[in-house]
Amino acid sequence: MWKIVVAFLAFAGLAMFILMKSGGDIDMTGEKHGVESHEPAAHGASAAGAAPAASAASN
Repeated sequence: MWKIVVAFLAFAGLAMFILMKSGGDIDMTGEKHGVESHEPAAHGASAAGAAPAASAASN
């Protein structure tokens, strides 16, 4: 049983080492719920809001 735990820890350590050295954007801090973790939704809202206004103006 202890061999399985040692093998898992070795594999996990090797995987973390490879992922960190590969230059990937790895964030091990957990979930983010703040405003800074979301992209601004202004571009999507402005496009959706402009479409009804443009169709109403053409009528």
